[in-house]
Amino acid sequence: MTRGYNLTSQPPTANQRLPETTRDEEWIRGFLRVAQIGRVASAWDDQPFVTPTMFWYDEANQRVIFHSNLAGRIRANLERNPKACLEASEMGRLLPSNVALEFSVQYRSVMVFGTVRILEADEEKRVALAGLLQKYFPKMEAGREYRPITDKELKRTSVYEMKIESWSGKENWNERAEQSDEWPALEEKFFI
Repeated sequence: MTRGYNLTSQPPTANQRLPETTRDEEWIRGFLRVAQIGRVASAWDDQPFVTPTMFWYDEANQRVIFHSNLAGRIRANLERNPKACLEASEMGRLLPSNVALEFSVQYRSVMVFGTVRILEADEEKRVALAGLLQKYFPKMEAGREYRPITDKELKRTSVYEMKIESWSGKENWNERAEQSDEWPALEEKFFI
């Protein structure tokens, strides 16, 4: 139990410390559509790992798609324990204060919790990877600007589907951090 919270019987999105920064599901969906980098957390026994990755939020199927090499740490971890989470975030300006505890940063972030399945069927993998390419290269078309994915390439790639079980979104995009009247005001040069 941490500071009055019983976290063991709660879902991972419970007990937000700053509820005023919590965002609704529409905001979360919008953020996941455009976020550029995600970090997938997986575990091997008691050892956690975080892997940065490009990802695609497949809204129609309420899942997140990402990929890796055919063999490696993330695949081994997810084959052993398919429970995972993905974090995506954006950082804005650093926010100085005249009180050490109040220094802050502008941020937007989403945490997605779910169970990962490794896609095996070639057509399923092809559709998932096409969605990923469309997200990052929307002006390019397979068969026109680049060669479509080959069967040989599919066999060298692990494609993952994280079915979304829960999620949370937070945003703190304040223009300034809290300041104190008990200490001299900061000069403008500190506000970037």
